[in-house]
Amino acid sequence: MTKKDIVRSIAEKLELTQSRTRDIVQRTFDTVIETIVEDGRIELRNFGVFDVKYRPERKARNPKTGQEITVAEKYVIVFKPGKAMERKVNELLQKKKRKK
Repeated sequence: MTKKDIVRSIAEKLELTQSRTRDIVQRTFDTVIETIVEDGRIELRNFGVFDVKYRPERKARNPKTGQEITVAEKYVIVFKPGKAMERKVNELLQKKKRKK
């Protein structure tokens, strides 16, 4: 699913224009990103938690050549789904599996 699909789905359900819905969706995404940058964490009840984790510099190997390389330090975003999300996804996947 793309952002365009999300916009279309929300617009239909709420009977809004796609243009207005696109603005709302984009502002929501922008706010999530800004909050993660400022606070390093955002918790969305019944959905999940986005956290920023530090990964220190490390040694690795190039799989093609076997040559050792240094991977620079970086920050990564990790997502841990909430229990409600996990439960709902499992229920939907079980239903889908039974239909086959």
